[in-house]
This record gives sequence, C-alpha cells and structure tokens, in this order.
Amino acid sequence: MDIIVCHYMDKVIAGKTDEDKANETEATKRGADEDMLTDAVGHGTLWEQHRGFFFKWISIPFCFLYVTALSGNSLILFAIVTQPSLHEPMYYFLSMLSTTDLGLSISTLVTMLGIFWFNAREISFNACLSQMFFIKLFTVMESSVLLAMAFDRFVAISNPLRYATILTDSRIAQIAGAIVIRGTLMLTPMVALLKRLSFCRGHVLHHSYCFHPDVMKLSCTDTRINNAVGLTAMISTVGVDSILILFSYVLIIMTVLSIVSPEERTKAFSTCISHVGAVAIFYIPLISLSFVHRFWKRAPPYAHTMIANTYLLIPPVMNPIIYSVKTKQIRRAMIKILHSSSPRASLLYHLYNNKSKLIFVFQIHV
Repeated sequence: MDIIVCHYMDKVIAGKTDEDKANETEATKRGADEDMLTDAVGHGTLWEQHRGFFFKWISIPFCFLYVTALSGNSLILFAIVTQPSLHEPMYYFLSMLSTTDLGLSISTLVTMLGIFWFNAREISFNACLSQMFFIKLFTVMESSVLLAMAFDRFVAISNPLRYATILTDSRIAQIAGAIVIRGTLMLTPMVALLKRLSFCRGHVLHHSYCFHPDVMKLSCTDTRINNAVGLTAMISTVGVDSILILFSYVLIIMTVLSIVSPEERTKAFSTCISHVGAVAIFYIPLISLSFVHRFWKRAPPYAHTMIANTYLLIPPVMNPIIYSVKTKQIRRAMIKILHSSSPRASLLYHLYNNKSKLIFVFQIHV
C-alpha cells in the first residue's frame, strides 16, 4: 500500500494489485462514459469547473479557525509560562489542555489546508497511520486532561486548605506523564493492527484526514479484531474518563450544596463554568461523530465531513475563548502580554486595571 489519494469529501487508498488495476481501468472507462453523459446534461462539468473556486472560498473560514486555535492556545501557554501569578495547579492543567489542542490542530493542518489550497490529495499509507495515531493520541490526552481538571476542581472546592499540598508540582508532572503514557500504550496496538489489513476494493473515505473507522471500512479482510481493539481502547480511555468526570461533578454538586452561604455557593459553582464548557464542546462532537459512524451509516457524506471537522476544530478554537472570557486571571494575563505590543491593547490594559466599565475584552483579538 503505497499511496493514499485524499479528496475533501473523499479519500482513496490505493494499494493496488493487478486485479485492482484491471478493475480501476474498467472503472475509468465507465467513468469516462458517465462524464460524457454528464457533459451532455451539463451538471458534471459545472461542478468540475467550480470545484477549485468553491474550495478556495471554503478554505477562508477554515483558515480563520486554524489561526484562532493556534494563536489562542499559544497565547494561553505563553501567559502561563511567563506569568508567575499563574503558576498554580489549575493553570498547569489549563496549559496541558492548550498543548493537546495545539497538537490536535497541527495534526490535521497539513492535509486539510493542502486539499483546499494546493489540491494535494495524496499521502503515503504510513503517513496516514501517523496522522491517525496523533489525532487519536491528542483526543485521548484531552479527555484525560479534562478528567484531571475535574479532579482539580473537586479538591479545590471540597478541601481548599489542603489544595496546594495535594496537587504539588511533582504530582502534576506525574499526572502529565501518566496521561501521555496511557494514551500511547492504549492506541499503539489499534493503529499498528491496521498494517495487517489488505485493501483491495474501491477506497473512498469521507473525511479530509485519516480517521480510524473510515480506513477499516476499506479493508477486504476481517476487521473484527481491529474493531474490538479500537472499541476497547476508546471505552477504556474516553469512555471511562467521561464517567469519572460525571462522578466528579456529582461530588462537587453535593459539596457545594452543603455550603451554607449563598455567596460562597455561587462562587464555588462559578469556578467550574469554564471546565463544564470545555467538557461539553469536547464530548458532544466526539459522541456525535461516533454515533453517526456506528448507527447512521446511510447519512450523506457531507454530514460525516461536517461533524468530523467540528470534532477536531471546535474544541481548540473555543477553549481559549471560554477560559479568557470566564477566567479573570487568564484574561488579565493575556491583556498584560499584549500590553507592550499593541497601543489598543495597552489602553485596554489600563482601563482594566482602573476597573472602568468601558472594557471590551474582544478588542485584543482584533
């Protein structure tokens, strides 16, 4: 298997045998006849003529999303590293979340924009496996980081006096190492098992990147082992994490409801809003994509494409916005960083420090 030809709405894996080439030649001839027919009608040529124009225009919002994701997460990482006031467990976990979001964005950046800008629809099989591995790895890592952040919120609310002694720097480093090792060990067999499959039929994928269930569908050999390993890996990582996050919030709600003061109760709940938002924008697209692939197989190709791109792009784009808007310390640090580089941000920083009502935080993103 040497070549994977990747279209925006479809990717073709070509691991050609002599029989494949014969079938491909026959399909090409049949396709030529169909093209002659569509030329007569006028629909086929119209789409071919405007395909490049369509891709160039649709690339604009995707480029905007990528720029927003990369710049927003990089700014949060830089703020946490350079601002001593943010050297706390909560922000260390936020830096892990930004790192996984950056990795998730970069994993698909080359193929996504390559298809839109350069009509680059080919990628080697090994490169496809590598992309698939890193997409899955950063997905599992983000799920694990969200679980760690839920634990962080539970400790901060239920036992604030021991918060700093429970979540020490060394313990946070151990959690980060465990997250990477766990994801690597669980996902390596899932991706490696794809090497044993044979691909010998028309190979069309419905995404602009290599997605594990889609690649398995192209195999003409038995994929039950691959399905079992893949399902086990996802249940034991993302599935278990989601259950533990839900359990953590049950404990958090019970703890908060036991607080007598209404002000303290509201303050405790407000510290979880950003994390709840991050959990929602991560798990809802992920569950939707899994549901479509497993139970809605007759869905039109564009439905798969839109959900798949939403699953990869929305969390990296929205997480920096959620945390910069809802977390005062992050917002203040980001404005402070931009203070020296932009006169407008400088004015905004002074207004913020003076507690003026004329604060338009979104100005710093212009």
